[in-house]
Amino acid sequence: MPPLSVLFNGGLVVYLAGAAAGLAGFGNARRARIGAFGLALAGALVQTVTAVVALANGVDATWSLPFGIELFTWTIRVNALSAYFNLAAGILGTAVSIYSLGYLREMEGRRNVGVLGFFYNFLLLSLVLVFTAANAFFFLLVWEVMAVSAYCLVSFEHEKVETRRAGMVFLIMSHAGTGLLLIAFLILAQASGSLDFSSFHLLASKLPPAQQGAVFILFFLGFGVKAGIIPIHIWLPAAHPAAPSNVSALMSGIVIKTGIYGMALVFFDFFGVPPVWAGMLVLGIGVVSALLGVLYALMEQDLKRLLAYSTIENVGIILIGFGAALVFRAPGTFHARGHRTHRGTLSRDQPRYFQVPPVPRRWFGAARDAYTQHGGDGRVDPPHAGNGVLFPDRRNRDFRVAAA
Repeated sequence: MPPLSVLFNGGLVVYLAGAAAGLAGFGNARRARIGAFGLALAGALVQTVTAVVALANGVDATWSLPFGIELFTWTIRVNALSAYFNLAAGILGTAVSIYSLGYLREMEGRRNVGVLGFFYNFLLLSLVLVFTAANAFFFLLVWEVMAVSAYCLVSFEHEKVETRRAGMVFLIMSHAGTGLLLIAFLILAQASGSLDFSSFHLLASKLPPAQQGAVFILFFLGFGVKAGIIPIHIWLPAAHPAAPSNVSALMSGIVIKTGIYGMALVFFDFFGVPPVWAGMLVLGIGVVSALLGVLYALMEQDLKRLLAYSTIENVGIILIGFGAALVFRAPGTFHARGHRTHRGTLSRDQPRYFQVPPVPRRWFGAARDAYTQHGGDGRVDPPHAGNGVLFPDRRNRDFRVAAA
């Protein structure tokens, strides 16, 4: 089997070929559809194989693409985290590409399918690079490529007012999130003297408390915009109904997960042991997003908006897991702190709270009667005991048969 870097780079080349095929078939919609989405299918299959090989062999490999300059290198790192998300992107990209070959057939002659195929391939290409970028400059570059490609796909039916509005809201919020990420990366780069993610490993936890908190909030909000967490989720219910169905599937299935990937990278790589409040913040936002997401979904009549709110709910559930993981990684752990507090309080107040009041003598007679009535084994039957279905009559040690 070819080396991992050859497989990975080959998948990128196939995506670029798919984008070129979309433009080459500008005057022939059928040729553009088959060429662009057929090559997108091939690229997704290659990236799926790459991710499976990386996960099966426990690979942690780093190499540079033959682009960029010495200061801003285009460094790729494939490890367990990036391979996992790339596997998800490959599987979903395969399924959506197959669906698109039939879905877009009826658009031929009415829409520019070649342009859709161009940006579709660039979106898949940028997703792969977001999950594997090992340099802050390169990461932000492909992050913006992903945002612009997604904007063009969401705005594909641009003659509709609501589509243009949804695309503009998505683009504005995406750029706002990128600005927050840029500030956070600059703080870490100033502390480490490098833009490589390897130099950021556990660095955020070594910053002064004020900078540490600022970096955490900036990353959380910057990636939270893309993940669609409440209350910065407003682009999501607007963009999903506006986009074509195949684009909506990609947006909900994997574009949203780039925010989750970024949070996982920051929470568990850039930070060592985070402050307790950070975990509680993520946990609280996760609970709110999950609850409100499902409530909004229950009230929706439009299927695409319903799926958008369902996505928000599931992102909230993921954040609950992240928040719990952060809380229990905190110094002393959250449980130890809670145990110390409540145990110390109970021990201190034991003379006042643990004095057992005297039991009236008549209670003993009632207890003795109940003991005798229910078979002498000290257990009390439920009110519907002995119905011949669920509960035995323990006085006779067998099951009663219900009367016909």
